[in-house]
Amino acid sequence: MKITTAILALSLMAGLNGSVQATESPAELNDLQIAHVAYTADNIDIRYAHLALALTNDPAIRSFAQTMIRDHSAVNEQALALLKKLEAQPQDNFLSQQLNTKAEGLINEMSQLRGAEFDKFYAANELAYHKAVNELVEFTFLPNIEHPEVKTLFEAGLKIFKVHQGHAEHMVDKLNAR
Repeated sequence: MKITTAILALSLMAGLNGSVQATESPAELNDLQIAHVAYTADNIDIRYAHLALALTNDPAIRSFAQTMIRDHSAVNEQALALLKKLEAQPQDNFLSQQLNTKAEGLINEMSQLRGAEFDKFYAANELAYHKAVNELVEFTFLPNIEHPEVKTLFEAGLKIFKVHQGHAEHMVDKLNAR
């Protein structure tokens, strides 16, 4: 499982940072493109959580998945409200498209798993996903966001999602100890 997690994290980070053309750099995205990436990433994690609720019997996994749905939905609602206030629309881009493509593959893969195998994969995926996205937000997006209200929303979201990362890490450790 650790190899799968490492491959997943590298794959996600490559998708986020490495395997794109020079003109397609996350650091070059504008605020509306960044907003679309964040909205996409939140929706992907919500999809993963719904899958977990459908496939797991583990109370800790179920609780974590419910937290993911609640928190990521709330952040997306705040983001949509801010965009409405600013009379702006998020802009689709290469990165949000890559995230969706990678998510489809992972959802298909996770859908085939059951029991402890699913639980371990889901937990490892959540840890790798939150690490990768949190690093992208903290070190690439936040330094480049221009609008102060957008930056404030991302800073607040990052605090929440770092807590998710910690919970995912604890969940992985607990599942691996079994």
